[in-house]
Amino acid sequence: MVSSLSDVFAPAGLLAGSIPGYRLRSQQLEMAERVAAAIKENRVLVAEAGTGTGKTYAYLVPALMSGGKVIVSTGTKNLQDQLFNRDLPTIRAALQAPVKTALLKGRANYVCHYHLERAQADGRFLTREDAGHARAIVRFAKTSQTGDKGECGDVPESSPVWSMVTSTRDNCLGQDCPNHKECFVLAARREALAADVVVVNHHLFFADVMLKDEGMAELLPACNAVIFDEAHQLPETASLFFGENVSTAQVTDLARDAKLEGIASAKDCLDLPPACAGLEKAAKDLRLTLGVDPARYTLVQLEARPGFDNLLAGLINTLEHFAALLETQAERSEGLESCWQRSIELLAAFRRWRSGEAAGGKAEDGPGSVRWGEATTWSLQLNATPLAIGEIFRKQMSGHPRAWIFTSATLAVQKDFGHYCAEMGLIDAESACWESPFDYPSQAVLYAPQGLPEPNSPGFIEAVAEAAFPVLKASAGRAFFLCTSLRAMRRMHELLQDKLEAAGLDYPLLLQGEGSKNELLERFRRLGNAILVGSQSFWEGVDVRGEALSLVVIDKLPFAPPDDPVLSARIERMNKEGRNAFMEYQLPRAVINVKQGAGRLIRDETDRGVLMICDPRLITKPYGKRVWRSLPPMKRTRELAEVIDFFEVSVPA
Repeated sequence: MVSSLSDVFAPAGLLAGSIPGYRLRSQQLEMAERVAAAIKENRVLVAEAGTGTGKTYAYLVPALMSGGKVIVSTGTKNLQDQLFNRDLPTIRAALQAPVKTALLKGRANYVCHYHLERAQADGRFLTREDAGHARAIVRFAKTSQTGDKGECGDVPESSPVWSMVTSTRDNCLGQDCPNHKECFVLAARREALAADVVVVNHHLFFADVMLKDEGMAELLPACNAVIFDEAHQLPETASLFFGENVSTAQVTDLARDAKLEGIASAKDCLDLPPACAGLEKAAKDLRLTLGVDPARYTLVQLEARPGFDNLLAGLINTLEHFAALLETQAERSEGLESCWQRSIELLAAFRRWRSGEAAGGKAEDGPGSVRWGEATTWSLQLNATPLAIGEIFRKQMSGHPRAWIFTSATLAVQKDFGHYCAEMGLIDAESACWESPFDYPSQAVLYAPQGLPEPNSPGFIEAVAEAAFPVLKASAGRAFFLCTSLRAMRRMHELLQDKLEAAGLDYPLLLQGEGSKNELLERFRRLGNAILVGSQSFWEGVDVRGEALSLVVIDKLPFAPPDDPVLSARIERMNKEGRNAFMEYQLPRAVINVKQGAGRLIRDETDRGVLMICDPRLITKPYGKRVWRSLPPMKRTRELAEVIDFFEVSVPA
């Protein structure tokens, strides 16, 4: 093992010797030294590292050199795979470190032998394609070492078959499973327990901290450091898991599983099939009280919907009878026993939510939580979400002394970490900020066009399209349009389509949702002159280097909609406490989101581009300064002519 970090990061050091094109960046070495010190002394470090700093290597090198057990948690499964398959092997080879690494995902990512056999035996796939996917998964399960569905290239992740052949916390049989010995989930956990560095994702980390179900409960006690990359996502993820939720999807899954178990083990129980159908209908009827479109609802809005209360009571009543029926059959198989236990747990969860106990109160919400609902295309999830997570998270961090590292390109507002640390309960955290090594004043322009109406004015999106189109022509396509809502995204796509046709320009126009995120990005890179119109999915975690992306247009400052149930409850609570919810909570979150969106533009030392923010509040409101002063030091202009001049020297011939 090497003796010092400078041996690793030096111009003639180990990284330079094994990674083509590696160059020393002072920011990267400084960050690595701070991470190493935090790990050695079991401290809490909050670190912002601008794009191009190389923060992944800056925390992986000291993690591998520390000699202890380290958990690295990142924002998405894609980033998790990238860390495990690309970055970790690179660093391990450069350091020649005898370090064992493991990848751990939630159980829904691994093929379950038991459910695969059940699905095959049932054979009721909706389409020929689904049946083909099932056969491909059977072949994959026979040869795969990991059972990780991400490695099964023949079956898309969006295939409905995956939900039939993987397990959930609800339907896993645990020790009672006849396939227990060959279980891919347990194999992944064993690997993780034996490893020095384990790569997880935030959802898995928090699901397990709260539910003690995904293998982390065994990992954490032995762990010397936890490193959160993309740490700006943690408040949202933690809120989700520190609360309580229950959904109609869990009910329909229970009905489906009970039906299959009944066919396998209780064919003579003639009451079970109609009971399963009745339970599924009760769940669907409750979802349909909220119309077709996905949306979020406050408790007041839910209770005001015609039929909601009655159908929720009806679902609880149906579940009660269903649980009683399953109890009579539970001894006949492990699967039926599991379904009975699930029905009891679901019944209790729906009752708690309805009475307010899930939110910490009896007949009404406790002061620390809010009850609300989220309708997706097929399901209704009822949530009780804490309004503040700092204290809960601080409790999770207490106990065994270890280092906690929180890092991202976007955690601070004008280098101030107060908002983030307060939200996460990080009272004694050290903080550090490293700016990007890129030459922003010469590589990028921030353009705030003149004369645009206020964002809530009628015709705002049309005005944005009008203002952006000449810039789009100057950039020869090669653009991301980042919209703050799906409705604005769809309208922007229509407007650009019309304008491109009228101008006779054939820049390919891509829309979020037309394919998977990865497929769209691949097409965007390959085409070289495309325009991609997207919403939340493309504001972060997207890396397009080179000339294919030279313009990023943001329609308006990304404040969360004030009618969002959780946000409105948090605002109300903060204002009651005499605090300024806008300045303390809404604005810092919007700044971090703008920084994420802006971060899509310059990804490399040779990139050049324009960031166009179309919201006049950036200039007209006093708080606008806090937004643009938090962005990298790009050249700033309000003149279209300067933007066109910039592109004239940077657009490829």
